[in-house]
Amino acid sequence: FTTASGDQFGIIGVLAMLASIYFAIALYAKRWHDRNKSGWWTLIGLIPIIGGIWLLVELGILEGTRGANQYGPDPLA
Repeated sequence: FTTASGDQFGIIGVLAMLASIYFAIALYAKRWHDRNKSGWWTLIGLIPIIGGIWLLVELGILEGTRGANQYGPDPLA
């Protein structure tokens, strides 16, 4: 893999990138569960512009479900 400037990522860079993607998806899924929604809602981020805005609002601004939900107890209680 190479960047636009021609620099190579190397195997370490690729592994670090894959690990970062995995942890980001896990974090999104946990936050969706806090909102009492399926982790599959993460895929909405694939929609250009609207998806990113939706993720920002849902996961970054709105509060989680008060009390227990189908994914477990309230983490703030």
